[in-house]
Amino acid sequence: MEQHRTAPPSDARARVLVVDDDPTVAEVVAGYLTHAGHEVDRAADGPSALARAEGRRPDLVVLDLMLPGMDGLQVCARLRERGPVPVIMLTARGDEEDRVLGLEVGADDYVTKPFSPRELVLRVESVLRRSRPAARSQAPSGPLAAAGLSLDPGARRATKNGAELALTLREFDLLAFLLRHPGRAFGREELMREVWGWDFGDLSTVTVHVRRLRGKIEDDPARPRLIRTVWGVGYRFEPDAAAGPEEV
Repeated sequence: MEQHRTAPPSDARARVLVVDDDPTVAEVVAGYLTHAGHEVDRAADGPSALARAEGRRPDLVVLDLMLPGMDGLQVCARLRERGPVPVIMLTARGDEEDRVLGLEVGADDYVTKPFSPRELVLRVESVLRRSRPAARSQAPSGPLAAAGLSLDPGARRATKNGAELALTLREFDLLAFLLRHPGRAFGREELMREVWGWDFGDLSTVTVHVRRLRGKIEDDPARPRLIRTVWGVGYRFEPDAAAGPEEV
């Protein structure tokens, strides 16, 4: 049996909603998160999860993809409609399509079953660190602006040409990071480390988030001019680049 982590200080406690119809998985995940110092609520299906989230909004949701009736993709989309909340998706499938679908509907990360409970706890705490106001206040908080884009990190507000952008937690952090480093090329590994705070994980997470972000800030996402692909390296933000076609 793996050794549980020492509980963090009380001000680090978070309310985590665990949604899984497998009682054994739910119990193990809840147990590790509780021992890590978090308050855990559980639901076995989509409607129950939405009802619990409506009654008391969680700080993070650990969400199984394969739920009876309403699947995890639908639950994630419904949660996102009600406001930003970090989501880590659990899936028993290894297919990349399932993982990408989870990220496309707004999940911040996914973990494939069978998984290490300790790794899941680390991922939960990484996402929580990024989402907490106290953690965000440690990053540069001044307004950012370029190419018609304007970001207020303190208010977590982003606009394009004055129109509000509906960005997820990770999309906002990714755009803020790129705005702070215009003209510099970053590999996916470096973006995962700097934006997600992870030294491990599937790099398709970065790819999907870049694609989603392009869809929200580019005039023509099929021919991006702001977030450019640097072949063999990664991506570069070019606020002053001339519009032109680019394969993606």
